[in-house]
Amino acid sequence: MFAPTCSTFLPDRLAEGPLPDGLAAELRALTVNTTTGSVKTEKRHNVENPWDGSILGWVGIGTESDVNYAFQRGREVQKTWRETSFDQRKRILTCFHDLVLNKRDLLLDIIQLETGKDRTSAFDEVMDVANNARYYANSAEKLMRPARRAAGIPLLGKAREYRSPKGVVGQIAPWNYPLTLGISDALAAIAAGNTVVAKPDSDTPFCSLIGLQLLKDAGLPDDVIQIVTGEGRVVGSAIADTCDYLMFTGSTKTGERLGEQVGRRLVGFSAELGGKNPMIITGDADARRAASCAVNACFSNSGQLCVSIERIYVVRDIYDEFVGAFTAEVNRMKLGAGFDWSVNMGSLVSQQQLATVESFVAEAREKGACILAGGRARPDLGPCFYEPTVLEGVSDDMRLKREEVFGPVVYVEKVDNVDDALTRANDTDYGLNASVVGPSDTAWSIARRVEAGAVNINDGYAAAWSTVDAPLGGVKESGMSRRHGAEGLLKYTESHTIVEMRGMPVRGPRFLSRKLYAAIMGRLLGVGQKLRFLK
Repeated sequence: MFAPTCSTFLPDRLAEGPLPDGLAAELRALTVNTTTGSVKTEKRHNVENPWDGSILGWVGIGTESDVNYAFQRGREVQKTWRETSFDQRKRILTCFHDLVLNKRDLLLDIIQLETGKDRTSAFDEVMDVANNARYYANSAEKLMRPARRAAGIPLLGKAREYRSPKGVVGQIAPWNYPLTLGISDALAAIAAGNTVVAKPDSDTPFCSLIGLQLLKDAGLPDDVIQIVTGEGRVVGSAIADTCDYLMFTGSTKTGERLGEQVGRRLVGFSAELGGKNPMIITGDADARRAASCAVNACFSNSGQLCVSIERIYVVRDIYDEFVGAFTAEVNRMKLGAGFDWSVNMGSLVSQQQLATVESFVAEAREKGACILAGGRARPDLGPCFYEPTVLEGVSDDMRLKREEVFGPVVYVEKVDNVDDALTRANDTDYGLNASVVGPSDTAWSIARRVEAGAVNINDGYAAAWSTVDAPLGGVKESGMSRRHGAEGLLKYTESHTIVEMRGMPVRGPRFLSRKLYAAIMGRLLGVGQKLRFLK
């Protein structure tokens, strides 16, 4: 038996600079016993701060044998963890929730240092992890409680559905939301009684590691969650080859490959993939409120999120007013590095990502698109900064029209009416997130016609994302399965149906002729339907 504790070794605040040596070393030690081989061979990956390119620290580069060892430990520990009471799991997750909030300044610092994002965007991650911890702490037992089901022959049959954890869940997380996507999905998995082997992105490992440390401080036993750092083609592939279920967040291309890989073993797979997310602004919307909504929807986290709005369709009645208000707000945005809450947008995560964004905008400009705001890299601020950018006149022959940029770039289009906007919004291979801005009655009538896993009304993405009681995920090429809500936990479980027959078997007593039995059952089933006796 173990008791959760709310003590922690972590300092209250980081200095404005790289991770202190002591903290970086303690976080590295959390990369499982699996990284011992990597550390001994001194194979390591340096983690850089995107603001200025300085080195924050390093982690070991894991191998396939490291992953295999982690799964071996995970399977052993899972035998005990699955028997841990829901009350104990709840205490751990509740204590973790409190620690996340108490240590939020430290978490914000590390998120920003690893990703270069602004502080408000970093705070979104802290709140998400806390919300998920609280939700699954309070919901796991209810969601996994045995459920009564209607037996094939009512009164004579007793049916129950039970839920059990799948085993060891594999998790592969991206760099754009390293605390949220490194920890939140794992919370649902362990709440259901699974253990987890996780691979964070190589450039943002410390967020996952500090999240694991806080879970251990909250009482989580060793090896219930293990983290293996390293390259995706080695560590990620080995996880996909070994796990009992895989949770992946990232590009559609990689998701397709991983889905095929786990599918060969008939293993379950959940994926949140790419998006080219639309916003529809109705003709009776308040143009200035719509502009404010669009700024957050397009440029939070420097546009580096799967649910970010990348195209806006505005009914012509308010198009000019909206564009004027929107570009004015974008031009007022404050870019910068550091922990100042007044900064509206930070940097991109890497120079590679900067080059990708630049290529989209350059091609659109060359082919005739008009830049209404932004459109430039800002090396004066740091190596990875790019201005929030708005374009008009984007045509079908431009990559920007249909491909995901994953950066602070959006285009606006004038449409004749809402039906026109819906046609254009749904004309995509993606279907992750969407937004409708306008009066409530109008917006609700539109939202159900948008082909996306989530639709936000008078908000860009945060409304749906923060509603952890409802499932969230994509349709079309934007993914499969869901995170959040009941499905976000039950996907990590297997259902077991147990049915008992009392008095006689389903095919009736042996002394009754089959013909007479069929006649009797046919009549009973008919009566049951009329009496609404059967479900």
